[in-house]
Amino acid sequence: MKKLLRKLIPDWLLSIYHWKLALLGALVYGFPSRKLKMVGVTGTKGKSTVVVLAGRVLAEKFSTSSNNKPAAGWISSLTINDGKSEIMNPYHMTMPGRFFIQKTLRQMVKNGCQYALVEVTSEGIKQFRHQFINWAGAVFTNLALEHLEAHGGFANYRAVKMKLFEAASKNPESFGVYNLDDENAEWFLKYPIKNKFGYYLDPSTRPAVAGLAQGIKKVLPERSEAKSKAIEKLQVLSLSLNSNGSEFEINGVKFKTNLLGEFNVQNCAAAVAIGQACGVSLEVAAQALGKIQSIPGRLEIINEGQDFTVVVDLAHTPDSFGKVFKLFKDLLVRRSPAQRDEGGAHTHNKIISVFGSAGGGRDKWKRPELGQIASQYSDQIFITNEDPYDEDPLYIADEILAGCDKTRADIILDRRQAIAKALNLAQAGDIVLVLGKGTEQTYVEGNKKIYWDDRVVVREEIKKRLVL
Repeated sequence: MKKLLRKLIPDWLLSIYHWKLALLGALVYGFPSRKLKMVGVTGTKGKSTVVVLAGRVLAEKFSTSSNNKPAAGWISSLTINDGKSEIMNPYHMTMPGRFFIQKTLRQMVKNGCQYALVEVTSEGIKQFRHQFINWAGAVFTNLALEHLEAHGGFANYRAVKMKLFEAASKNPESFGVYNLDDENAEWFLKYPIKNKFGYYLDPSTRPAVAGLAQGIKKVLPERSEAKSKAIEKLQVLSLSLNSNGSEFEINGVKFKTNLLGEFNVQNCAAAVAIGQACGVSLEVAAQALGKIQSIPGRLEIINEGQDFTVVVDLAHTPDSFGKVFKLFKDLLVRRSPAQRDEGGAHTHNKIISVFGSAGGGRDKWKRPELGQIASQYSDQIFITNEDPYDEDPLYIADEILAGCDKTRADIILDRRQAIAKALNLAQAGDIVLVLGKGTEQTYVEGNKKIYWDDRVVVREEIKKRLVL
């Protein structure tokens, strides 16, 4: 019915409808954002991780406060925190509806929060969910190819994301945070935001970077409006990645985290920059990030005592697939001496992957690319369902299979069965990657929403195997 209505109702009328809903939500709940310092985080990848990390950084600053009030609440695709309680996001959408957002913000005010962090999506902006919110800060993480069909191309997708910065620039005391390693940063830097913070990884340790860190002067003060101060730069130096996390420095302060991969270093840098904008010292930020063991559903390692590694992650685009697969392939290559056989050679451990691709007409172009990337790094692939909506699940799987090395790929549409098959195939030292859903709490097929959590299912299936 919704699809039929969208076809019958002109876009301009839908826009009016969404705008009025946003206004009504703010009116009903009394414009709560006026009593909070609102920080919106947008981009393609890393948004939810940055929101949670920044929330922890802000909490660290205020943890010794005598009033015992929470520093920040947040709304993300991972969790929703109103300052007193934190729940998994059950809505199968990153940025829930306008009434929910405003209601949650009001609860944050009641709970004494000073800051509110919100993950802001392009679809949410299209539907005016970011309107009637008094944004104090806007954060840009990165841009990659996603939602191209929904927006009519990459330029349109980027333009929608930029509207968050346009909204924030109306606040005379606003701040912006920018990933200067992304070549799209200059588009977001053009808005007259008062205080700007840019983070980037040292180009000398990353020779392949094609972003702005190598030509950083292109987008710094001379390109900024007269009202903007010079951008404050946070440079990540002395980067060391290993199987236990990462170590690095930002402007002379040492950081050590348990989070895997270079992209999580960038996420940490974004959280640190948000902290800087909110008055949190680098030392306090380092202390906060060092305490975090993992982010739910983001490279989350599931350990039930098995002798192989199982990872659950949201990765569902070619860009994120490439990063996740390369990370774990590199970890296999860099096995420690204790993980070699008696002759000193590496034991041949496998990467086994389980994934699908969402239906509903979403980014069909990426399906064979996901198959191709998985084939490049996986020893065995199990293609399965991932929220087919109203599409034929087998058709989606066949489109993924078209990009795969078919000698190493099987289709098992039942997601639980596919996960079980992968786990039963795994041997000591192997890595099983379960991708595409992360912490999502539902599985959608047709008009049915079924409770689902990859992490729960993986734990159940590992336990079954260990009993055998």
